[in-house]
Amino acid sequence: MVIGVRSPRAGRWDTSRIPDVVVIPLPQWRELRKREAVIELNEPPPLLVVEVVSESTKIVNYRAKRVEYNVLNIPEYWIVDPLTNKVTVFTLIEELYKPVEFFGTQCIQFQTFAELELTVEQVLTADN
Repeated sequence: MVIGVRSPRAGRWDTSRIPDVVVIPLPQWRELRKREAVIELNEPPPLLVVEVVSESTKIVNYRAKRVEYNVLNIPEYWIVDPLTNKVTVFTLIEELYKPVEFFGTQCIQFQTFAELELTVEQVLTADN
């Protein structure tokens, strides 16, 4: 199911972003199946949003979406960037995202899913 996230763009709050990956609690997912799959401003934000960079989306993913997701209080935002072979994890700390970049065989450190053990290489190549 494709899930949108209501987002502030150009001073308007009636637009939505559709991230590449959205992680939400199961009860919230069940509720979204019954209606338009858009997480509204008055609902809990996703636990995690992941964006995959392409040549045409890199500026939007690194700048615009970062600002919008910050305003929405999404606790963790990942940018998977195959163009530079890195994963950037943005963690919301005191209302601002703190970015940490990971490369190659580095094990990525996630706050939301601390038990997850993945390297950048695994994420970029989809190897297990």
